[in-house]
Amino acid sequence: MPRIIKLFNLNDPGWGRGNNNGSEPPPKRPQGNGDGPPDLDEVWRDFNNRIGSLFGRKGGGGGNNRPNNRGGMTPPSPRGARIGLGVIALVAVGIWLASGFYIVQEGQVAVVTQFGKYKSTSQAGFQWRLPYPIQSQEIVNVSQLRTFEVGFRGGSRNKVLPEALMLTTDENIVDMQFVVQYRLRADGAPDYLFQTRDPDESVRQASETAMREVVGKQRMDFVLYEGRTEVATQVQALMQQILDRYQSGVQVSTVAIQNVQPPEQVQAAFDDAVKAGQDRERQINEGQAYANQVVPLASGQASRMTEQAEGYKAKVVGDAQGNTSRFTSILGEYEKAPQVMRQRMYLESMQDIFTRASKVMVDTKSNNNMLYLPLDKIMNLAAQDAGKSTVGNPGSPALISPPIQPPLRSNVVPVPQSSGSSNSNTLPRDRTSR
Repeated sequence: MPRIIKLFNLNDPGWGRGNNNGSEPPPKRPQGNGDGPPDLDEVWRDFNNRIGSLFGRKGGGGGNNRPNNRGGMTPPSPRGARIGLGVIALVAVGIWLASGFYIVQEGQVAVVTQFGKYKSTSQAGFQWRLPYPIQSQEIVNVSQLRTFEVGFRGGSRNKVLPEALMLTTDENIVDMQFVVQYRLRADGAPDYLFQTRDPDESVRQASETAMREVVGKQRMDFVLYEGRTEVATQVQALMQQILDRYQSGVQVSTVAIQNVQPPEQVQAAFDDAVKAGQDRERQINEGQAYANQVVPLASGQASRMTEQAEGYKAKVVGDAQGNTSRFTSILGEYEKAPQVMRQRMYLESMQDIFTRASKVMVDTKSNNNMLYLPLDKIMNLAAQDAGKSTVGNPGSPALISPPIQPPLRSNVVPVPQSSGSSNSNTLPRDRTSR
């Protein structure tokens, strides 16, 4: 080792002098002040000579060595050769081992393989693995949000019809354009690299398959209007199931429907159908609003009329039952004393009649054959009594009385004077008529 250090010592004054022992005079240089740069050719030749002396090769100054100069030969040294080879081997091994160091940035992981087979996963930081060809690493970005478009490229006008056209359950066609965003799971980098041949294309095909399956189970109106959010949610869940079954190591972040509409060839007809459906819904809503306004009023009136009828029914039934009870009680008394009950009933009836009737007192003892009756006042009183009886029973049906005809004769009515009539003679005749 000291010999090697001595050979490669840059402070050796023999560097650049053409031989190892400095016995030859230095080559001539241009005249100058002696502080110019060293001769690089001489330095290189000295370096080669020193390396050659380790393996027993010829030394000397290159072009200054002549064929007959035997003093320029260095005897071979096996020990020096072994030392030189060891140094070279150590340097090569050091460089080879140093090639195993690598850096993993934040948000990335390194998948280490050994002879092509998965070995381990390294996280962010300064890492080392066995050098090539034993082990190798592949850096995978797991924090990047990857995005791709289905049904269009770059804008909604740049359609890709084979991807966009989909069939619904009611046998209609819709033009579907959506965007999928996904990223790799932290522990899914090995699956992403080794489980599928083209993982990104697998994700695209899984998204299209899931969308076609979900749309194929829904009606066209549901997909076009109220069901966009639900369709996107179902597609995301179905995509994740497919990718997990493939062991792709992918986590689906979002599925966003950008545009969905009928094909351009039937767009005008579909707009007319949609407008007709909207008019139908509007008319239904207007009719429902009118029904909501009228039905409560009619129900209230019906309830009020029903209550009035029930009240009138109760009143009539009560009156009839009261009359029946009264008649039954009178019947028992009548069977006991018929003459007395007739007289009593007659008096009660006359009392009831005279109570409600207008009365005119006539002096039968007067010798005047002409009697003046105030018929106009009697008619007015009769009309007032009829109105009071009608107002007194508001729940009962209206009783229409015939109009009172004016008298055809004058107000002066002759009344014959007879003194032979008596109440006793009239009473039996009235009772018999009754």
